[in-house]
Amino acid sequence: MIVFDLKCSAAHVFEVWFKSSGAYEEQRAQGLIACPYCGDAEVTKAVMAPAVAAKGNQLAEKPPVSPTAAFKAALAAIAEIQARQLETSQWVGKAFAEKARAMHAGDAPEVQIHGQATLEEAKALVEEGVPVAPLLVPVVPPEARN
Repeated sequence: MIVFDLKCSAAHVFEVWFKSSGAYEEQRAQGLIACPYCGDAEVTKAVMAPAVAAKGNQLAEKPPVSPTAAFKAALAAIAEIQARQLETSQWVGKAFAEKARAMHAGDAPEVQIHGQATLEEAKALVEEGVPVAPLLVPVVPPEARN
């Protein structure tokens, strides 16, 4: 994992973790990275402060950063909007890719659905032009709920 400090055009600085530097570049090119404070997709790497060595060769640990009230409020608002959308959407589980593809081809009536798809299935749907979007807040399948 690699951590970057990113900065949006509104000068908000935030920390993001990626699997590799290449993963950051790929996601930025696809427009998948946005500022968590204002939603701006124009982000660049911010100048990072160097880690200062403590005793010996160990680096001093940064104190944990707690989420801001604005971030918590934004996440709660996203979760609430998503919950309302899911109330009018049908859970199709692992048949998501198959059902989305059938609706796109006109073989099934268009209805709101949500379910599970592997990364490969999701990529294939996008490449085929099937309109799909990831859920921002994880969803527990109906059979796994308390």
